[in-house]
Amino acid sequence: MKTFRTLLLIAAPLTAIAEDSLPDPVAVMKAMKKATAFCTSKLAVQGGYASAWPRDLAHGITEHSQSSTVISIQPPGTTTIGLAMVKAWQGSGDSQFLEAAKAAGKALISCQLASGGWTDDFDFAPEKAARHWLHQAQLAGDRDAGKRQNTSTLDDNKTQSALLFLLELAHLPECKDDAVLQEALKFGLDSLIAAQYPNGAWPQQFSGPADPSTPVKPARYPSDWSRQWPKEKYTTYYTLNDGNHQRAVELLLRAHELTGDERYLASAKKGGDFLILAQMPEPQPVWAQQYNAEMEPVWARKFEPPCVTGGESLGAMETLHLLHVVTGDEKYLKPLSAAVAWYERSSLPGGLYARFYELRTNRPLYFVKDSYELTYADDNLPTHYGFKLDHISRDLAKFKEQLLQPREKLLQKRSAPSSEKSWASQAKSVASKVNSALKSQTPEGIWMEGAEIDASLITKQLMALCRYLEGARRGGEAFAKLRQ
Repeated sequence: MKTFRTLLLIAAPLTAIAEDSLPDPVAVMKAMKKATAFCTSKLAVQGGYASAWPRDLAHGITEHSQSSTVISIQPPGTTTIGLAMVKAWQGSGDSQFLEAAKAAGKALISCQLASGGWTDDFDFAPEKAARHWLHQAQLAGDRDAGKRQNTSTLDDNKTQSALLFLLELAHLPECKDDAVLQEALKFGLDSLIAAQYPNGAWPQQFSGPADPSTPVKPARYPSDWSRQWPKEKYTTYYTLNDGNHQRAVELLLRAHELTGDERYLASAKKGGDFLILAQMPEPQPVWAQQYNAEMEPVWARKFEPPCVTGGESLGAMETLHLLHVVTGDEKYLKPLSAAVAWYERSSLPGGLYARFYELRTNRPLYFVKDSYELTYADDNLPTHYGFKLDHISRDLAKFKEQLLQPREKLLQKRSAPSSEKSWASQAKSVASKVNSALKSQTPEGIWMEGAEIDASLITKQLMALCRYLEGARRGGEAFAKLRQ
């Protein structure tokens, strides 16, 4: 069998002929290396990344701050670019990507909180860094949090995405002896499991283990609920909002897949058990964004009322189905038929779905712009939040297709390709995206849309290039034949 390097040389002259087909792996590797060089030399702060940057690179931008010394934990940023570097290393074997991935991992480890997770972002300026109680300092003997920040968050896939990246990094053969990395990963996963309530839920935020005396109950409708935002602290509620619960279960399943540690599978299954408990009774057999200890839907922010949700409910269904695929346990399928039926009778004109549906009546709920008064009218909505969702119909159709697929086929899709032909098919499946990335890459080596450099676009393009290059590399002769 010819080596990958030989195949690259054979493929190179075909670029002009195959411009709109399979791109030249030599060009793909060059683009990846150029992008990585720009990221590590121009964008990185202590190995980590913000979410965006102005054209002049004067500072990094995150959701809540702008600073020349800040990195983002919330995707996109350190966790997503770091994961792309892991995939680039796996797909190419080029050490430039491995070193970038390790640097991003070190950045995350250095700002891991003593509670085990992460906050939204982290500023390395000494006076700002000192405001946090960090796990590495704790290991060095710093035992008193004082008034320092030590609250880990699961909101917007922050702690989950950080742990997923560290998990993938730690299971590279080249990192198996990195004791600091391995300890930080285990501590983070252990902290996530400890923060899980007895019923299998997680709070939005945690600073230590969950209360073991919290009751285990099924969901119920409150006898009454206030139409006015009560301004109560909501971060300890059982939270599905923004996919928090879904991402935690997915992370734990991946941790079990890579480590074989049954504790991770048990915690993921426990998360599924919570979703079974949290399904509301008829006439709305779907899910709320957040629940109190009595398992009643409750307020969170001033635009997140007690309700059932057309958004997170689909994520709950996807999580239950995934648990069935992984475990084979039929109990995770039982809630789905009633939930699908609710979706089929709850769409709005034009195939849209409301984010919020009133408890029991199922009437769509909205808010008035500026005053945030709860209303049934949809003619004056705030613009910062998705009160109407246009993607649910498409995603629901895909989910229903998944339900029809045999479990064995879905399990196979979760595994890496097993033959040169299937690897080559992977390369072919992303070829159009790769061609687009090659054409749109700037002379400096990045991608831009609008006035800012966006970490999400960098990650998106790098991941497509990675998948293509790995498919070409592992596709061997089958890939070479596709290019002929």
